[in-house]
Amino acid sequence: MREHQKHEQQKKLLHRISMTGRSVLLLNGLLLGVVALVAGCGKPPAAPPAFGPMPVTTYEVRATDVPVSGEWVGVLDGYTNAQIQPQASGYLVSQLYKEGSEVAKGQVLFQIDPRPFQAALDSSTAQLGQAQGTLAQAKAALGLAEINVTRDTPLAAVHAIAKSTLDNDTQQKLEAEANVATAEAAVKSAQAAIETAQLNLGFTHVRSLISGIAGAATTQVGSLVNTSTVLTSVSTLNPIKCYFSLSDSEYLALMERAKDGGDLLHGESKVPLTLTLANGQDFPHKGHIEYVDRSLNAQTGAIRVVGVFPNPGNLLRPGQFGRVKADTEMRHGALLVPQVALMELQGLHQIYIAGPDGKAHLETLTLGTQIGQNWLVESGVKAGDQVITDNLQKLRDGAPVSPHPGPDVAPTAQAEPSAGR
Repeated sequence: MREHQKHEQQKKLLHRISMTGRSVLLLNGLLLGVVALVAGCGKPPAAPPAFGPMPVTTYEVRATDVPVSGEWVGVLDGYTNAQIQPQASGYLVSQLYKEGSEVAKGQVLFQIDPRPFQAALDSSTAQLGQAQGTLAQAKAALGLAEINVTRDTPLAAVHAIAKSTLDNDTQQKLEAEANVATAEAAVKSAQAAIETAQLNLGFTHVRSLISGIAGAATTQVGSLVNTSTVLTSVSTLNPIKCYFSLSDSEYLALMERAKDGGDLLHGESKVPLTLTLANGQDFPHKGHIEYVDRSLNAQTGAIRVVGVFPNPGNLLRPGQFGRVKADTEMRHGALLVPQVALMELQGLHQIYIAGPDGKAHLETLTLGTQIGQNWLVESGVKAGDQVITDNLQKLRDGAPVSPHPGPDVAPTAQAEPSAGR
């Protein structure tokens, strides 16, 4: 019992010591806070740091002559495309070319069963022999009739024979001549039948009409084909055509420029075309305009233009897409601003100009086409303006600036369409 009371007294003593320590710590914290507050109130507030004009890099706008290019989406197609169809009906017995390979004009691609056509040729040959025999008999009869007439004519003149005998001879001669003419016609008909049979037999060899790349066979060996069956297609790929379309306004603008010496849309045009492939690389060979279609498409309001590109090695294939570019005009005294200086806000294109008053001024531009790393400006700047190219997010209209010139952003001859902005 005494041990228990002693243990309880120790617990109460420890609790009092713990509470006393917490009170001391709390009191010390309050005292430190009061000292810090008094010390803070005794000092004046720190002055904000002072900033000078913001240093910026500028580009001087200069008037220059640059070529302006147009760009259109083009689709490639073979220069000549031929559908291979048989001229005779029958069963395919063999395919004599490798699909996707180059074939020459006149090369046999398929073989149709020739046996029925060979039989028709043999029959026509026999009919020709029969007709020739009939012709020989008719000629022999004609010869005999001519002999009789020749012999009986003087006899009838001296009344040695009856005149009716000469009349019969003459009539037989006329009949013999008619028989010879009929036999000769039969011979010619048999000869024509042989030629037709020979052609039909030749048509069992289905040949390529052009040189080019042969496509996949659409009909397998063993199929029954006729003259309306498409067996495959062959395309001439070197050179290759590229079709692209101009809007009505683009077409009229180019034709108007043609009055000033431009000839982009003429068949003899020497303006080179550049083809950019799907991988972003430019095709190494330049093309030219072959012709412009005769009419606009009433549904799209565009006119089709056909360009032609050399295609050694058949790299380009029908159905590929690319972007066709061409210089459409030379813009004299053009004003360019660098791409990095442009800001777009709610459809407006704006730049900051470092004015002579040492301040930045916000200007709204009307842009033309993109030329390399620059944009052609229709309005909003003038030659000599200092366009700011960096720290644009930190600037405000009227903010003081300290400009220093940066490197020129040289214009290139490659133009992007304004629709790409």
